Amino acid sequence: MLTETLGPVLVANRGEIARRVIRTVKRMGLRAIAVHSEADADLPFVREADEAVLIGPANPAQSYLDTDKVLEAARATGAKAVHPGYGFLSENSAFARAVIDAGMVWIGPAPESIDTMGDKINARNLMEAAGVPVAAGTREPVTDLSQALKAAESIGYPVMVKTAGGGGGIGMSVAHDDEGLAKAFEQAARAAARFTAGDALAGPAVLLERYIERARHVEVQILGLPDGRVVALGERDCSVQRRHQKVVEESPSPGITPELRERMLAAAVRAGEAVGYLGAGTVECLVDADKQDFVFLEMNTRLQVEHPVTELVTGLDLVELQLRVAAGESPEVRPVSAGHAIEFRVYAEDPKRFFPGPGKVVTWDEPTGEGVRVDSGYEAGNTVTPFYDPLMAKLCVHGDSRADALEKGRKAVAAFIVEGPKNNLPFCAELLENAEFVTGDYDTGLVARMRA
Repeated sequence: MLTETLGPVLVANRGEIARRVIRTVKRMGLRAIAVHSEADADLPFVREADEAVLIGPANPAQSYLDTDKVLEAARATGAKAVHPGYGFLSENSAFARAVIDAGMVWIGPAPESIDTMGDKINARNLMEAAGVPVAAGTREPVTDLSQALKAAESIGYPVMVKTAGGGGGIGMSVAHDDEGLAKAFEQAARAAARFTAGDALAGPAVLLERYIERARHVEVQILGLPDGRVVALGERDCSVQRRHQKVVEESPSPGITPELRERMLAAAVRAGEAVGYLGAGTVECLVDADKQDFVFLEMNTRLQVEHPVTELVTGLDLVELQLRVAAGESPEVRPVSAGHAIEFRVYAEDPKRFFPGPGKVVTWDEPTGEGVRVDSGYEAGNTVTPFYDPLMAKLCVHGDSRADALEKGRKAVAAFIVEGPKNNLPFCAELLENAEFVTGDYDTGLVARMRA
């Protein structure tokens, strides 16, 4: 059934996520096809695919983001399905429609769902109608500063300012007064203008929401099935962030009461049902750590970078579930969380200021052992180029308890040797000794406090 419906599968991505998807595709007996740029020709994912197609130069706009080239590679190799991974074209509804129109299977949600949840204002309005808690904020796009000032007066400072069309934290900032709002609005507007016209994430406008001072960023993994059911597969804490970008994630989220967890899972299911969601997706929430309450933040209509922590605590393969759902199956999924998992994103960046630090990998020695998983995109001899996100690998650990996972994390981080490009492993080691993180009583301001 799967072979007839899906194989071969073209993976429209690169690096560690392409390698990870290819692994499951091949395990399921399907042919895996990779596409790659000239800069990535020697990376492991290219070698490990059953077939690889060069689609352009290093510039993503001329390779990984060029829908015509990706579709041409799919047709030329006889691909029956396309898996977009995350980033690049994964939330581009026009690309999803083009895949479907070409007679191939899109391994992701319906393009209409991508459009609906890609607009943050529409998404929050839909969630509010579905009974999902949302923060006080604007219900229409804010297109000029005078509108923003009026909205902030109604909402009350502090406010979070962000692009209405998404962007994964890019352009987000907090304003505590009118002067700060003027700067934040200009920053968000500039970020919005950089989005590609016509893309599902594109948006010329800005969104304002009430800012939670001591917030945790917690997300719920959901799976929408062809029979109409939406299943919650647990939650993950993603509060360790620099510049609103996640660095470390863990599951289950420490400091969340069982009652709050159940309310969040139920709300995530309602969110998925409201949009008729199909496949793997994530409902992201902001949790008020002091009040033990939450509000909807956004929905990611794709596989998440941090999906391994959910896989480690549930024993599920989320990519396999994506493939089965795309093939029309509605598997019985009854997740039971066991133990504790933590993911450390290993970036080629300065561990103090977090600026990208590309370079040739001279030494690459991954840790091994029980409860240790490394999803890597590089090996010795490869070069981390400046053309893409500097994520090199995801180091994941799983233990019987959070204390066990923390100890495994310390040993694994110490044993992970990367020489050549700058990397943030020293930061990960520092984090594992930080009192706030160790106790689990932390929030999204943790990294800023560590670097103050």
